[in-house]
Amino acid sequence: MDLITKQKDLEAAISDFKKSDFVTVDTEFIRESTFWPELCLIQMAAPGRTALIDPLAAGIDLKPFFALMADESILKVFHAARQDVEIIHHLGNLIPHPLFDTQVAASVCGFGDSVSYDQLVSKITGARIDKSSRFTDWRRRPLSDKQLSYALADVTHLIDVYQHLKNELDREDRAHWLNEEMAVLTARETYDPHPDDAWKRLKLRIKKPIDFAVLQRVAAWREREARERNVPRGRVIKDDAIYEVAQQHPRDSEALARLRTIPKGWERSGAAAGLLDAVAKAMALPKEDLPRLPRPPHAPEGAAAAAELLKVLLKLVADRQGVAPKMLASSDDIDRIAAEGENAEIPAMSGWRREVFGKEALKLVQGQLALRFNNRKIEVFEPVGAQSEAAE
Repeated sequence: MDLITKQKDLEAAISDFKKSDFVTVDTEFIRESTFWPELCLIQMAAPGRTALIDPLAAGIDLKPFFALMADESILKVFHAARQDVEIIHHLGNLIPHPLFDTQVAASVCGFGDSVSYDQLVSKITGARIDKSSRFTDWRRRPLSDKQLSYALADVTHLIDVYQHLKNELDREDRAHWLNEEMAVLTARETYDPHPDDAWKRLKLRIKKPIDFAVLQRVAAWREREARERNVPRGRVIKDDAIYEVAQQHPRDSEALARLRTIPKGWERSGAAAGLLDAVAKAMALPKEDLPRLPRPPHAPEGAAAAAELLKVLLKLVADRQGVAPKMLASSDDIDRIAAEGENAEIPAMSGWRREVFGKEALKLVQGQLALRFNNRKIEVFEPVGAQSEAAE
């Protein structure tokens, strides 16, 4: 089993893939010690052609691969695409398009929420994937035939999986459902979040606007520091340290050294100076410019009970449609519909989700639909007089 390590072989393989309508793609990477994932292997397949590309080989230029990823005439098929797309976006400054994610498609086709690749392959093709090479250190060379076979299986079986799911989507007239999901998956902002939004990754264990201001700026500082140094965020400072800094507001290295979550001696580092500068900028904000703490909207009376009914409706609709409930609405969506009704600006109230679930959810909270237990089953029905009330 050959691993492509020469530029001419890479160009020949890409030339072959350009003859296909679609190509299946997967990557192997390592990111335990870095902020950005380190690409170690690229696997590709199309009917009649496979390739394993070594991006670590001396002299390899991935420009032909990136050109294929940008080719609008060829569909790129991934399973659980987000991390693969993140790597391609970071290294090639592009988003593969058009794109088909078999994990998302499987959820739409009734295979459950976030189904794994090996489970999907087993259910669709009956093949069993040997997972013994799953924890390979993909940076090490040479890779064994067993490791390469494992890696290649991630894209060869994907051909049959893709074709099966595509036929299911066409048969059920649900291709447009997937298109809406792929629009999010191929949006640049999905992979290039602004450092000023880094605080959203943290749990808000704070109660004062000034603490929130410090947390926002320290989180943004850590994000920039981690990216520039290419280290995991926790290697800069831990989340717990950000929470403590946000509450204690250290102004100098001595105050920083007294914090329980700061490692001994770290206060004298260059990174500590950047953290203290972020704290100082937050503390200098006028009171009227302090950020407002995000507060969950006050739920009106009866919203909790309405949410419980909506959960039952969600299960009924998901079973009826043969899709995973999470594809239709999240738990937050349910709470927002119960509390805000038509005014809830959430995924469940837009696009295909609104047509499939959102409209019925609204009718339920407005009293135009009801649930009842009949013949050992829960069913949805329209109460007497609901139609005339809705017309009025």
